[in-house]
Amino acid sequence: MGSLPKTTKAHAVCVPYPAQGHIAPMLKVAKLLHHKGFHITFVNSEYNHRRLLKSRGCNSLDVLPDFQFETIPDGLGDQIDADVTQDTSFLCDSISRACVLPFRQLLTKLNSSNVVPPVTCIVADGGMSFAFDVKEELQIPAVSFWTSSACGTLAYAHYKHLVERGYTPLKDSDLTNGYLETKIDWIPGMKDIRLKDLPTFIRTTDRNDVMLNFVIRIFDRASKASAALVNTFDDLDHDVLVALSSMFPPIYSVGPLNLLLDQTQNDHLASIGSSLWKEETECLQWLDSKDPNSVVYVNFGSITVMNPQQLEEFSWGLANSKKNFLWIIRPDLVRGESAVLPPEFLEETRERGLMASWCAQEKVLKHSSIGGFLSHMGWNSTIESLSNGVPMLCWPFFSEQQTNCKFACVDWGVGMEIESDANRDEVEKLVIELIDGEKGKEMKRKAMEWKSKAEATTGVSGSSSMNFDKLVDDVLRFQKP
Repeated sequence: MGSLPKTTKAHAVCVPYPAQGHIAPMLKVAKLLHHKGFHITFVNSEYNHRRLLKSRGCNSLDVLPDFQFETIPDGLGDQIDADVTQDTSFLCDSISRACVLPFRQLLTKLNSSNVVPPVTCIVADGGMSFAFDVKEELQIPAVSFWTSSACGTLAYAHYKHLVERGYTPLKDSDLTNGYLETKIDWIPGMKDIRLKDLPTFIRTTDRNDVMLNFVIRIFDRASKASAALVNTFDDLDHDVLVALSSMFPPIYSVGPLNLLLDQTQNDHLASIGSSLWKEETECLQWLDSKDPNSVVYVNFGSITVMNPQQLEEFSWGLANSKKNFLWIIRPDLVRGESAVLPPEFLEETRERGLMASWCAQEKVLKHSSIGGFLSHMGWNSTIESLSNGVPMLCWPFFSEQQTNCKFACVDWGVGMEIESDANRDEVEKLVIELIDGEKGKEMKRKAMEWKSKAEATTGVSGSSSMNFDKLVDDVLRFQKP
């Protein structure tokens, strides 16, 4: 195929924060923009690009001539053989210093190419705020994409105020003296929120903590963006979106992105995946053999780590519930060692349990046999569960997962929290309640209501569909005079 004339297409450069939970939703946005006629350049870190090719095949990204992948270094040096999620604080510190120059050089290379159209807009993860400096240099629009939940984003945006009002940093005793139960009644759009429900980076005794300051810094720079994008929908997060819209550039709620993308039919695009681990397809075949709403899906996401005792407690909680379960156990799920399940557990659950190292989660959550999701409450997992009508057991690990847990359990009525560090008796009791109990049935009913609303909002005249069109037409198609 011959190269396109340089002036025929808008050209969006999409820059995710370099972690699985950020790459996946950014790829959805990139695919939606491609569907709208944009040339796409998707920019991964070198480290994650190698992992992507390893998990999906060396030619897996060479699908479309106008959907290209480029890389920039993350500043952490070579980790050629590693296949794990990088340390969050190291990564945030590094990208703040190391990425802007390579990114600027990449845009110069693209703009001097005779093969691709000149870059006309940038879509950057909110954590990659260096992109907004480049936007000003090139005088093109740049949209920030907050891949966290809207409620989590609103909480992060108030970190600066939490410091100014003296809520953080904590004193050494504050983690054990009930201080985290303190109610915060001054954040608009958030009812009955406690310190323990806010993203966990406030739980530091050090004012110079890397993550606390990274969050404050990127939100200080958020107003530089031309617009902001969130993966939610108006019915779910109305009050939060109103609060956010008073703080930032125009806010566009365009979720659930998984449902919005389902509206487009393109086999080539569908074949471009974002999973950094190899997906095991036998999960879906195993689910085919199970009754409707009978399986608990267990997945703690791409970052959560636990200790061997927690792994054992979850194991026996699942085993003793006597329920079917599909459990995704990443190679690096257990801190510092491989995840080894007790042989007695494997024998006990052989007929009703399946363990896999990774799976195609969206396909799993769509499956009729799934009755509930035991989750770490990362936002991708939460919105995908909601949009498929699947209620949740919540065991949040860090970041805004605690905020998502509070909203799922209290505001949206689709979750129950595992309050313990991981106790087999509590896990057993809640799994049984999730699948068979009255509370589980009520959560399922609420989840199905949210699914119906999510489907309506991503339909042709739904608010998320219209918001995405408006984002494209009002912001991203801007052409310099």
